[in-house]
Amino acid sequence: MADPKGFLTTGREVAETRPVGERVKDWNEVYVPGSLLPIISKQAGRCMDCGIPFCHNGCPLGNLIPEWNDYAYREDWSAASERLHATNNFPEFTGRLCPAPCESACVLGINQPAVTIKNVEVSIIDKAWDSGDVTPQPPERLSGKTVAVIGSGPAGLAAAQQLTRAGHTVAVYERADRIGGLLRYGIPEFKMEKSHINRRIEQMRAEGTKFRTETEIGRDIDAAKLRRRYDAVVIAAGATVSRDLPVPGRELNGVYFAMEYLPLANKVQEGDLTVSPITAEGKHVVVIGGGDTGADCVGTAHRQGALSVTQLEIMPKPGEERNANQPWPTFPMLYKVTSAHEEGGERVYSVSTTHFEGDEDGNVQALHLIEVEFKDGKLEQKPGTERVIPAQLVTLAMGFTGTDQANGLVQQFGLELDERGNIARDADYATNVDGVFVAGDAGRGQSLIVWAIAEGRSAARGVDRFLTGASALPAPIRPTDRSLMV
Repeated sequence: MADPKGFLTTGREVAETRPVGERVKDWNEVYVPGSLLPIISKQAGRCMDCGIPFCHNGCPLGNLIPEWNDYAYREDWSAASERLHATNNFPEFTGRLCPAPCESACVLGINQPAVTIKNVEVSIIDKAWDSGDVTPQPPERLSGKTVAVIGSGPAGLAAAQQLTRAGHTVAVYERADRIGGLLRYGIPEFKMEKSHINRRIEQMRAEGTKFRTETEIGRDIDAAKLRRRYDAVVIAAGATVSRDLPVPGRELNGVYFAMEYLPLANKVQEGDLTVSPITAEGKHVVVIGGGDTGADCVGTAHRQGALSVTQLEIMPKPGEERNANQPWPTFPMLYKVTSAHEEGGERVYSVSTTHFEGDEDGNVQALHLIEVEFKDGKLEQKPGTERVIPAQLVTLAMGFTGTDQANGLVQQFGLELDERGNIARDADYATNVDGVFVAGDAGRGQSLIVWAIAEGRSAARGVDRFLTGASALPAPIRPTDRSLMV
């Protein structure tokens, strides 16, 4: 273990954020550079000898958290990086973006603030990059087998890296102009600077993975032809169909899906655009949806110079403490203040949008809402609570309903879907089509980045076994596994 008395003598400290007035003027990550290293060893020392580390259960990757906490406490950064990479291909992604279910399952968290596992993780990997401990790991020999991976989000990249290192020749197909999927265009720069993706892609290239951008399977290449070209295919196309809001006025200009709004802001940061064609500058902005994507829209609107930002959520406001029906070590639904919320705006709970109101030119100008409540398990409107708020830009951030079928990929492969509309797969992540596998949100449905990486690693084992008859690759989760929740 780390410090035997660390959890008794050291309080929880988290990463320091830059002042709001400073950070909303740029798109850099919100944390003060280098602020973690002076405190992180002591924070890792808070990890206690709990006997059964439930953080392993909270994390679908099965991260060896007590082990790399111990190394971080001793400042043996190379060993810490080795243990971190033993279960996670991309800790710099999860260390910045994952909501840390491992911390919810931390034994110390039963009656004290949990260990800052996420901060320790990102400190280890950032130190590893700076010291040169992250190097390409090309295979010792090639298998002669070829694999196509459709989609370059975390699931696709994890599967591709695992299969490349196993000796297979892997090509990743991405319909966007750059590699990264939602990591690239769905996550704002202030949450994760894209340099972290770029250097990991260069590592994968050096290992032998090939990348094909601006190529959409189903439209640019027939899926059936792709299957004949490769020995195996992994579909990691995500769940990219946004949940819509079919209310009057939805067709007005200024009402967009979050994934229409956020990628354009990222393209400005990539240098492709000078100004986003969808901007919050000088506008009253309403974000519908209270999750992480909604928070991303809030932070983006602040940086674009919105007059006001209001975030709407149909569910009641969560509590700041665990509910009795969400006991440790489950992942609780708690009131969360992200860095974007710290920057301003209003959050409104238990409301539903009834319709949008536009001007004579067809531009949205206002949003009509009503308060709602749950009665007998049903959501009901509360008469007399209607009100109108100004809205010149509305973003719909209500989640995703499944993988894209409009491009023909599902039909051309002849894939079967499960009862939830996801691509069906067996225990080895194999679909009903011989040699075609599915990983990530395309098979699981909308989920977290840590689950996507775990699925990519697990699907890689299924593919490797299909190609060679056996596999030494790890499979941290089964397709049927679910989050530790009630």
